[in-house]
Amino acid sequence: MSVVVVGLEQKQAPLELLERVAIPDEMLGKALASLARRPNLAEVVVLSTCLRTELYAVVERFHEGVEELQDYLIGLAGGDDDLVSSHLTVRFDDEVVNYLFEVASGLRSSLLGETEVLGQVRRALERAQEERASGPVLEGLFRRAVQAGRRVRASTSISRGTTSLAHAAVELAGAELAAPGPTRTGIAAQGTPQGLAGRNVVVIGAGTMATGVVEALAGLDPPCEVVVANRTPGRARSVASLVEGRGVPLAALGECLADADAVFVATGAPAPVLHAEVLGSPPGSPRRRVVVDLGVPRDVDPAVGEADGVSLLDMDDLTAFTSAAMAGREAEVADAARIVAEEVERYYADVRARGAAPIVAALRSHVEAIREAEIARRRKAGSAAGDEQWDKVDELTRSVIAKVLHEPSMVLKESAGTPRGERLAEAVRLLFGL
Repeated sequence: MSVVVVGLEQKQAPLELLERVAIPDEMLGKALASLARRPNLAEVVVLSTCLRTELYAVVERFHEGVEELQDYLIGLAGGDDDLVSSHLTVRFDDEVVNYLFEVASGLRSSLLGETEVLGQVRRALERAQEERASGPVLEGLFRRAVQAGRRVRASTSISRGTTSLAHAAVELAGAELAAPGPTRTGIAAQGTPQGLAGRNVVVIGAGTMATGVVEALAGLDPPCEVVVANRTPGRARSVASLVEGRGVPLAALGECLADADAVFVATGAPAPVLHAEVLGSPPGSPRRRVVVDLGVPRDVDPAVGEADGVSLLDMDDLTAFTSAAMAGREAEVADAARIVAEEVERYYADVRARGAAPIVAALRSHVEAIREAEIARRRKAGSAAGDEQWDKVDELTRSVIAKVLHEPSMVLKESAGTPRGERLAEAVRLLFGL
């Protein structure tokens, strides 16, 4: 068995492809159940965010398991095998450990040190546990990755400044509105949320990303007039209260958009929720407005960007905007990488501590108890064999057991401290009830 991750992320895959393979939260249970039924997948965790869709798995047979994971992603992409294969990344065993620890630490994010991914890694494990798709190997791996991510943020300055995509989105919109004219791809590298100060802002959605946007709007002087629109009005009001704003149902969205200078859309819906006719931008309108689409797949119909006076920005624009922020944090990468390496070694040390020696001893003790009990039962049954013959039986059975257990014991010891060794040890525990 092997631990593998098969996936697509924004540094290698275009946004259009990420949209097609994104797994919304409401579909995650179904996705986990479908993957867990595959014959070669023993454990599964799905990490699907606005920037990546990755399938982590313990596979029974490596090539067949990887193929099952690839086929699932190809199915999400509508069967486009060539497109998915050309952007797909496959990692296994030690590579997976290092990679996941770096992901949780923000070292693999487009915005270096971003904070949101740590919660996403933790929630990915929680969902897999809820659906009973994960197991001891991935659960241990993901828990230690979260610990590594927390330590990196606590011990380095990699998360200083703007490390939330939601906060970066607010800076991006502020830079766009503060510019003399529409810029879109020519946005200044350094933005400021003050570009939104005193503006009318509509936030569509009330999840983690939308809440982050509202939090980023807090403290602007003069304050924004914020309206949060959501399918659940109560949740909208709760998020809006963070800035003394107003929460409304989606049915009231049209009237709110009429006065909006900036619109942030982050719903996680599988199809666009904002269309040009709802935005209501009359032809020839001199008014400038910025719409930021934070959804993958897209939450905003691309036609919105064709309306007069409207700048439509998406995750690609946000990634380009945040690249400048990374330069100031490069000095922290070495410290963060050192901490990740230490946490990886601690993970392996923990695996070794629970690894070969205890399980080998327990296995031998278990088999020896069975051997002794069986000999005692046979002797008690009144066999005609004498003591000398029973001594030979005892010697023979001890020798047979030693030879039978030699190879499994050596494999367990040699693989201790690796994902393969952890899987083998867990298999022995399950098979022999240790």
